[in-house]
Amino acid sequence: MKRYLLVSAGGTGFLSLIIGLLPVQATPNFQEKDDTLRLNSPETETDKSRLTKETSQSNSRIITSGTQAGFIVSPGSQQQNSPASDSKQVKDLGLTVAPSSSLPISKYSNLFQKSDIMAQVTSVSQLSDVQPTDWAFQSLQSLVERYGCIAGYPNGTYRGNRAMTRYEFAAGLNACLDRVNELVATATADLVRKEDLATLQKLQEEFAAELATLRGRVDAVEARAAELEANQFSMTTKLNGEAIIAGIGATGGSSDSDDSNIILTNRVRLNLNTSFTGKDLLITGLQAHNFLGGVDGSGSLQESLGLSSDILSASSARVGFEPQFPGVDPKDLSSVGANDVELYKLLYVFPVADKLTLFAGTAAEVSDAFAANTPFYGEGQEAISRFANLNPVIRVSGGTSGSGLASAAGFIFNISKQVDLRALYGSVNANISSSAADIQPGVSGTPLGSGVFGGSSVVAAQLNFRPSSSLDIGLNYANSYHEINILGTGLTSSDIGALAGVSLGTPVKLNSVGATVTWRLSPKVALSGYGAALFVNDSSGRVDASTTFTSWMAGLHFNDLFKPGNNAGILFGQPLYRTSADGDASLTDEGVDRAVPYHLEAYYRFKVNDNISITPGAFILFNPEGDSRNDTTTVGVLRTTFTF
Repeated sequence: MKRYLLVSAGGTGFLSLIIGLLPVQATPNFQEKDDTLRLNSPETETDKSRLTKETSQSNSRIITSGTQAGFIVSPGSQQQNSPASDSKQVKDLGLTVAPSSSLPISKYSNLFQKSDIMAQVTSVSQLSDVQPTDWAFQSLQSLVERYGCIAGYPNGTYRGNRAMTRYEFAAGLNACLDRVNELVATATADLVRKEDLATLQKLQEEFAAELATLRGRVDAVEARAAELEANQFSMTTKLNGEAIIAGIGATGGSSDSDDSNIILTNRVRLNLNTSFTGKDLLITGLQAHNFLGGVDGSGSLQESLGLSSDILSASSARVGFEPQFPGVDPKDLSSVGANDVELYKLLYVFPVADKLTLFAGTAAEVSDAFAANTPFYGEGQEAISRFANLNPVIRVSGGTSGSGLASAAGFIFNISKQVDLRALYGSVNANISSSAADIQPGVSGTPLGSGVFGGSSVVAAQLNFRPSSSLDIGLNYANSYHEINILGTGLTSSDIGALAGVSLGTPVKLNSVGATVTWRLSPKVALSGYGAALFVNDSSGRVDASTTFTSWMAGLHFNDLFKPGNNAGILFGQPLYRTSADGDASLTDEGVDRAVPYHLEAYYRFKVNDNISITPGAFILFNPEGDSRNDTTTVGVLRTTFTF
């Protein structure tokens, strides 16, 4: 606690109380052994008005005074007047103090003498120098007439502009507090009488039985309420949904293609969330969209640009909310019409221990269980391209097909608050008992195989670290087997025919590793990026071929940019690109001018309200699909997202 009194003119009532208190009648025992105050020269009579004005403007100076002279007392304050003035004024009090000297407070208590004894007044009108027009008149009137704790001088004056000593303040404050205590004691003396207490005691004894019964009923109600709160659960299915409507336009592409038309696309998802115990969750998801493609990719934006694979329309020119296999069911290559309703999610999640959660479903994706670890993820809200949303290792083997391609089962193990481990096994054609006949050499009518363990499958794991509240790290690994020569990411035209120069019907084995890091530089700015390497090897034994793909991305994400709820992102990176090829595999397909591809993207999400957002954005592809013959391609998107 500070040992100096700060006096300010901020409150009129309190100031009025302290500026005219009685001088000390009995000197209090007021000592501070270790504290000191610096006594600077007093203000002259002509400076008193200036002193009062300065006091009302600043609390940084401590002002007190003796009965004959005032001292500006401020620890460490600078000397105000000349040494001669200091010596003269203090000498009048019987003590010579050197300018700017320091004295223990107990050493100068004899400076303050009882020179003018004030007499108690009963009405403010008795004070000749107090007028109704004075700014503190009402406060002074209340202290004099209501509380009777403010006095005047024998000559009938109040001297309201005179400074006071600390002793005068203590004496006046004590007088007012004594008066308040008297009023409180008087008002409450007969508040509760003995007769009243006796009556209450008698009533309590007469109704003791009724009170006991009432107490028991209240206890029973409280117990039942507590039980209901602890076990309240209703087996209710909740519906939520998302509708995306977007205009997409693009320029560039291959040198022998024309610019595509501007297209209008939609994707609608309805999710039914059901719990049976209050801790588990059954997710049933339905969706419909109007993206086109089919087996040969016809009708898709990337096909019109000349940038897609010959089958299944894999390309780097894709938007993030487009399913990986539009217009076709990759399990049996059957066609899917525009806006046909399909089951894209059927997944059950349930805890089995405090730190262990299991999940299983027949329509699932890796991204359902694995953390994104990047703020750019959000097909309807954040980045607009497929490249920017997730690490490619999560997308391997159709891990984010957008159509619930795999049957999967796995777990989430929370090792600690900062670390968790996730893993799953997924089978693409688990519901197909046997493969269809070949439609190409080594490629059957069910190109992804058949059975839970006989067809294309993936074993994937993710280890997440959160060493601090501003840092997220995710490490990914996936081991995959494919019946045909594909990656299953949908991120590049090289996705189909991953081993270049090797037939499509060649089975392959993939080992994929990646890491995603997000560092929140501030609550509104995050630096995020990923790196990935996919190692592809022949699994048939008929050829000796291997290839390595790499990809990376880095970008800045902004929260609440210009307005709360509005997000933005700018990012740059390299899409999947063959960096090596051994054995029978080639670095490029025939006729391709090899060049490193790059991706530049920017978007801004404008939040209209809690349920509607609009996101304009664009991404530019340099050397699209790793071919320098292709023109630089720009894809522009205006996406509107409705959530409910």
